[in-house]
Amino acid sequence: MEIQIADGIVRRVRGGQDAPLNPLSIQARTVANLLPLVCHRAGAKIVHNTDANYTGIRFETPVGPVVLEIPNGDDPYRLVHEFIEPDTNGRTEVELRRFPQIYKPAGIAFNTAEFLRSRGFLK
Repeated sequence: MEIQIADGIVRRVRGGQDAPLNPLSIQARTVANLLPLVCHRAGAKIVHNTDANYTGIRFETPVGPVVLEIPNGDDPYRLVHEFIEPDTNGRTEVELRRFPQIYKPAGIAFNTAEFLRSRGFLK
């Protein structure tokens, strides 16, 4: 499933009708298709967030949402834990891990799943 966030409004994106066809969204779909079953059970969704300026794959974990942000340009992939409310320091997210772009989509999917599983984000 894909969702789009724009101006604070969250809406579902229909597969072939409303889905964006830019390189970031195509790359996000490629990685999402290669994720293991444990990630799909965690409610993996592709998110096009224009408010926060990212396209990524969001996992609904028991400790809150985790997003794999698809990189722009030469930046690395970022795995970010988003908080529902800001913590005591005012942070709304914490970067968990970076993956360089030298990995193919299957490697990114595998590394993301193993990182989340080994750190207790997925069951």
